[in-house]
Amino acid sequence: MPYGVTRPTLQGMTHIPPPAEELRLLDAELWQLDARRAQLLARRAWLVAALQSARPAPLAPSGPTPLGPPRSEAPAPRVQNVLLVLGGVLLTIAAIVFTLVSWGHLGIAGRSAVLGAVTLAALAAPVPLLKRGLRSTAESVAGLGLALTVLDAYALHEVALTGVDGTGYAAVAAAVLAVAWAAYGLLPVTGGLRLPLPAALASAQLPLLLWALAADASPYGVTAALLVTAGFDTGVALRARAGSVRVAATVGAYGTGAWGVLAAGWLSWTASGPSAAARAAALLLLGASITLAAAWYGGRSAAGAGGAPAGRDESPEPGAERGHGRKDALGLAVTAGLLTVAAFGGAVRPALPEAWTVPVHLAFGIALLAAVRAVRLPEPVRHGCAWASGTVQALAVLWALPVAGLALLGPVGWVERAWTGAPSDARAAVTFDAPWPPHTGTVPLVLAAVAAVLVLGVRAGEWRPRALCGALGLAWATALSLPAVLELPYAVGLVTFGVTTVAALAAAALALEAVPVRIVPEGAPTAAAPPGAPAQAPAATTAGGLLPPPGLTALVLALVTSLSLAFLSLASRSATLTVLAASAALFAAASWRSRLAPATAPAALAHATALACAAGAALDWQPSHIALLVLTVPAAAAVWAARLGRATATVPVEVAGAAAGLLAAGLAATDPPLLALVLALCAVIAAGTAIRPDRRPVGYAAAALFVLATWVRLAASDVVTPEAYTLPVTVPALLIGGLRRRRDPQTSSWTAYGPGLAATLLPSLVAAWGDTHWTRPLLLGAAALLVTLLGARHHLQAPLLLGGSVLALVALHELAPYLVQVTDALPRWVPPALAGLLLLALGATYERRIRDVRRVREVLGRMN
Repeated sequence: MPYGVTRPTLQGMTHIPPPAEELRLLDAELWQLDARRAQLLARRAWLVAALQSARPAPLAPSGPTPLGPPRSEAPAPRVQNVLLVLGGVLLTIAAIVFTLVSWGHLGIAGRSAVLGAVTLAALAAPVPLLKRGLRSTAESVAGLGLALTVLDAYALHEVALTGVDGTGYAAVAAAVLAVAWAAYGLLPVTGGLRLPLPAALASAQLPLLLWALAADASPYGVTAALLVTAGFDTGVALRARAGSVRVAATVGAYGTGAWGVLAAGWLSWTASGPSAAARAAALLLLGASITLAAAWYGGRSAAGAGGAPAGRDESPEPGAERGHGRKDALGLAVTAGLLTVAAFGGAVRPALPEAWTVPVHLAFGIALLAAVRAVRLPEPVRHGCAWASGTVQALAVLWALPVAGLALLGPVGWVERAWTGAPSDARAAVTFDAPWPPHTGTVPLVLAAVAAVLVLGVRAGEWRPRALCGALGLAWATALSLPAVLELPYAVGLVTFGVTTVAALAAAALALEAVPVRIVPEGAPTAAAPPGAPAQAPAATTAGGLLPPPGLTALVLALVTSLSLAFLSLASRSATLTVLAASAALFAAASWRSRLAPATAPAALAHATALACAAGAALDWQPSHIALLVLTVPAAAAVWAARLGRATATVPVEVAGAAAGLLAAGLAATDPPLLALVLALCAVIAAGTAIRPDRRPVGYAAAALFVLATWVRLAASDVVTPEAYTLPVTVPALLIGGLRRRRDPQTSSWTAYGPGLAATLLPSLVAAWGDTHWTRPLLLGAAALLVTLLGARHHLQAPLLLGGSVLALVALHELAPYLVQVTDALPRWVPPALAGLLLLALGATYERRIRDVRRVREVLGRMN
């Protein structure tokens, strides 16, 4: 029945709309159905996607799945190349077997015909193959032909030229094959082959070397053959267009060149006379010339539009090739510079003493810096010469460092031999039983030369501070090593170390004074604080925030030199006292109105501490008595820090003074009475420091030192009564607690009085429980009762609870014997019965007891 038509009823027929109206109704219903269908389909797609993402992947397909095309593991070109290479190798092996095994079964004509025909056929076959586009097949056949030419040369020697020397014949054959293969690769019809030219270049590596070996040439001749071959490879690598040829030539150049350079260096090092050294130097210069030519050409090519012109092979992008060319040119230039230095230095080495070997090489290395200012040289070459010169200088400094290190660290050995007498000279003062390095007479000259180069040669803004730091270090090492190298008198060595310390301090001061200072006025906001921030103390900072690098280096060198000088002075008693006094005065003077004070002020105090110890030892005092003399340093440090105020040197000065105080306590540890005195004096110094408003917390340390001094003195007097140790702590603690509660009434009684009361009540309680007499329990109980009453009177928790607890425990201790007697007199069933009755009474009145406990807790809670 059509949609919209109603059925007749018993009462009659319903109204049927006109056709136009019915058609409109049908269209509206259909549109609604389509919209609903689209909505349901979208929902279904979303549900399917959600289920697929949440469902785990099946381990194995449940049914047959369609199979796709198999993955190709070996593409067709790769398969073709493998087959062609394999076929060429097999044919080559067959030709070798034929030549070596079956050669004798043929006559001379047959042999010539077979070899000639097969060789010509193998060399001619690539021509038609190239015309048909079968390039890979042509390469394989051409490789077979080149291998057959090698077999032809071998066969010719075995048949017709058996009397010729094998090495010489191999040299000629290699040269002939190289020329023939190169001509074959350059023919127009075979120009598309890539194999002949690299093969010709590989064969060209052998003729000169084999010829030199055949002629029984000296090592110089063999080395020259290697270097000439490397030069030929270098020329080919620089001028060749084909990429395969460039790669082969580069490998050959680096291989033969490396062997040649190493051999030339060994010959130069082992040369025993001027003639041998000159020949080795000539070989090194030949290698340097080849390397420099390659660097020159590479540098100019890298500076151009993109390196060498493109040939038959694809070349990399110009930018990448130019960057790679710059790196290669730089490395080659560095190598050329090093070879040049080795050549000239090795040439003059046999004519000079061994001590001048390093200075001569250093002089030639410094001379390389002249190339840096040669504008006509390519930039990579100039930079390479600079790096080569720096490498030579660094090696020279490494050679000189052991002497400088021995001069600096050698004086430490005087700690075990203090005041045993001055040595004969400065070298004996730093070596003891250690051997002096041989041939080191020119160490100061080397160090000074490198320092001069750093000062005069490095002027760039970025590298200038680093160069100055290095120059300062090298000049310092020169000054330290000079007395030992020249074997100057011991006193001159001391003076040299002292002058070096003064000079380093002066350099640090000058470097710091050259930096501008920014003064922040009092109350002015700084850059880190907003305008509304509270005023800050005046501050002075350098423009860089810290000491500049050269100044910092000079300061560190001054401190290190003064320490080494102090060790060096231990050889003599008078020298020790003089040096320590002068060092303390020097660093104290450097700290006066100077920004070096944060470092020099602690150094002055450290030298003063050492001077106090040395003075006491010179007077033959015991260590415990020397401690009293050392205490002058913490006292001076406290006064000095008070004068400095809030300066940056205040904390370092206080730390140095505290360290001197610890040393004094350690020296007095063997004498308890003197240790108590030292601790008391340290407490006085700390108390004086605590007077300053910004050092109030030091008062706690002063109190602790006073108490510790009291305890040590009591222990030294064999006092074992615990109250003698605890009351000196309790009384000041209670006084301080009372003052604090007067200033701040909200302070808790546990904070104000708890530590002081516990310091005496608890140790006395422990002693009372083990005391068999009645005096201590009586006095302790009376004191606990008084404390309890005071706590109840003033509503204070700590006295009330501590005093009541101690009082109850003391009473329990006193009643314990009687309780034990009563327990023994009662029958055994009485204690359990009494306990049961107590539990029943507590259970019956449980709620009332709970209310009582709560009331007690509330009362205690209302107490302070």
